[in-house]
Amino acid sequence: MSRLLVIGCVWPEPNSSAAGSRMFQLLQFFKAENYEITFVSAAARSEFAIDLAKLNIASEVVKLNHPSFDEFLKNQQPRLVLFDRFMTEEQFGWRVDKFAPEAVKILDTEDLHFLRKTRTEAYKKNIPAKNLYFDSDVTKREIASIYRCDLSLIISEVEMELLQDSFNIPGQLLHYLPFLLDPISEDKIAELPQFEERKNFISIGNFLHEPNWNAVLQLKENIWPLIREKLSSTQLHIYGAYPSQKVWNLHNEKDGFIVKGRAGDAEKLMQQTRLCLAPIQFGAGLKGKLIQAMQFGTPSITSTVGSEGIAGKLDWNGSICNTPEDFAMAAVKLYTDKDSWNEANKNGYKIINSRFNKNSHSATFSDKINTLIANLTERRQQNFIGKILQHHQHRSTYFMAKFIEEKERKKL
Repeated sequence: MSRLLVIGCVWPEPNSSAAGSRMFQLLQFFKAENYEITFVSAAARSEFAIDLAKLNIASEVVKLNHPSFDEFLKNQQPRLVLFDRFMTEEQFGWRVDKFAPEAVKILDTEDLHFLRKTRTEAYKKNIPAKNLYFDSDVTKREIASIYRCDLSLIISEVEMELLQDSFNIPGQLLHYLPFLLDPISEDKIAELPQFEERKNFISIGNFLHEPNWNAVLQLKENIWPLIREKLSSTQLHIYGAYPSQKVWNLHNEKDGFIVKGRAGDAEKLMQQTRLCLAPIQFGAGLKGKLIQAMQFGTPSITSTVGSEGIAGKLDWNGSICNTPEDFAMAAVKLYTDKDSWNEANKNGYKIINSRFNKNSHSATFSDKINTLIANLTERRQQNFIGKILQHHQHRSTYFMAKFIEEKERKKL
């Protein structure tokens, strides 16, 4: 049985964020491939993290910039190492190269952090994000990390195109791997609540993620008042993990703007709701809330950024709108028009079954890994830029780590 070492940026919380769901899906994939998995992270364990022991996955808290991880690697000698986001590759990649040099290094980008960061900055400055890509330090760091790894997992086709067309990254270093979801059967569809059995609107998203907070503000200030003018008895329920006081302060029962906080059972809540609202103004990757809505038969209204990378050439399961007026008008129509709602409902199932089919994506990913393992030496020889970046990163991070180790030793 081959060993997989996963180095997590945080402990996976599938019920808190799309990133947590993504990591859980990857762990399930590698379990199905019969890997012996160890998950480590330098972050503190979270009370909302999944119980890895129940999945027969070993776990351990490790220290940053500490030689104990070197011994850990020597003992583990993994066949694969999966880095959770580029920051963990920066922190631990050079140690993997030194103490487990034969391990295949896979980077799960989650979403492109430089794209998320520059879009956020561009939104605030009201300028095109592409004006900021090449000057951002995060861009340089993340692209360097991609080159240093043997394979990087990219969650969106839009991000695949950006990396290849704008940054000329070789296709063999990248692999398109969206969310891995079970197909929705006709029997499952028949069990889900229909139009008349649902009511109200929902917005859901982890509040540690700035685009989600911004979307709630858009709803509160610009969109929900327009919807309430037409649908005065409806409510908008706001769910999300880690709400701050400023989120709770938006709660207003008189206006039907109900802040609920963490969703205990997101699946049940989504099934009870007639429409999902997500006016995302910036961000990157795939929006888990919108894909989750499709899984449970809930049409959605979102923006162009929110819909990015999800439907491909298929029809959206609702409407894509970029102004408050259009957004509110589409929401009212879908909420009140049963025929439109039913058509949107069916579109969501089509998107899930054709775009996120776990079986087909898993088979392709498995073949990619096996081919990479069989041709690792040749692939690394072809990636000369990666070798250059490894050389310089190794020197800088090595001396920084040694400096920190010595500093900490003197404190004892």
